[in-house]
Amino acid sequence: MTVDSLWLLCLLLFLDGATTAAFTTPLLLLYGKTFEPWKVAAAGGVASAAGSVVQLALLRWMLATGRPWMTRLVPSRQKLEETLKRYPSASFLAIAIARATPLPDAPLKLVAAAVGYPLYRYFAAVLAGALPYYFLLAWAGHELPIPVWAIAALAGALAIGLGLDLVRKSRAPVA
Repeated sequence: MTVDSLWLLCLLLFLDGATTAAFTTPLLLLYGKTFEPWKVAAAGGVASAAGSVVQLALLRWMLATGRPWMTRLVPSRQKLEETLKRYPSASFLAIAIARATPLPDAPLKLVAAAVGYPLYRYFAAVLAGALPYYFLLAWAGHELPIPVWAIAALAGALAIGLGLDLVRKSRAPVA
């Protein structure tokens, strides 16, 4: 499989950032095989951060509307309050550090949406965290002999995990 378009990577990372962000790692490893790691990190970081801002804006909207049909999509008020207690401030540094690791940043994103964290600052924080992390992943894809089938298997495992999580959540009672 050849990957010869940074524009396609940017589109995929934008969509991934605006949705689940589950496929970032396989995409960076795959595109790192073709392009210089700094190009993948810079272009991919900007696209992914833009997608994350779209997701944050949508999450804000969902939290603000309070429509009954959105109860499955929006965290319960109790869950939001618990998250706000655990993460009293969604600071720039916390967002950047969360993005610079493979750990999920959903709790911070939820807090950022709930407190109305400025979108431009969120973009900058996500980008600041993404650049070194994305560079490292692209470098690994560029320098290490990771077979494409292994990257595809990783993407498949992530898709299965995401699907199982969605099924589990759909069966959970709405609070």
